Amino acid sequence: MEQNQQTSCWCGSESPYEECCNIYISGEKSAPTAEILMRSRYSAYVLHDSDYLMKTWDATKCPKTIDFSKDQAEWQRLEIITTKKGGAKDSKGIVEFKAYYLQDGKQHILKEVSRFKKNQGKWYYLDGVVKSIADSSQKPSQALNAPCSCGSGKKFKRCCGKS
Repeated sequence: MEQNQQTSCWCGSESPYEECCNIYISGEKSAPTAEILMRSRYSAYVLHDSDYLMKTWDATKCPKTIDFSKDQAEWQRLEIITTKKGGAKDSKGIVEFKAYYLQDGKQHILKEVSRFKKNQGKWYYLDGVVKSIADSSQKPSQALNAPCSCGSGKKFKRCCGKS
C-alpha cells in the first residue's frame, strides 16, 4: 500500500507518513518510546513490511518468518487506549490498543495489550495478549450499564456509548 505525503500517517498521527513512521521503518531513527514503536509497527503491518517487524521484535520472542500471503485484513486505523511506562527513560513498557480492520467485507476490532522492552537504547516488541477480536458491525448494546460489545470490559456508557 502507498501512503500519500498529503495524508496523515497510518498510525493515526496527523503528520504525513514520510515525516512520521517512515523515519523509523526506513531506519533513519529508532523509536524513542514504546508507543512510537507500536505505532510504527502498526504502519509496517499495513504496508506488509516484515523486515521492519522482524528487526523490532525482541530476539527471544521473534518468529522465524512473517507470512503476509494469507493476510486478508485491510487495516483501517489504530487507537492507543493506554500506555504504562515505555518512555525515553524507561526500560520496559506496555501499550494497550485497538486496531480496526476490514475482512471479508466486515469491520473488526482487535484489542491487544503489548509488552515492550528496551535493549541497548532501542525499543523492541516483546509480546502481546489479544484481549478480544470483535465484529464491530454488530449493534452495541443500548443498555448503558451493559458490558460494551467491543470487548473492553467497561460498561457501554463508559466506552463506545460515551457521547
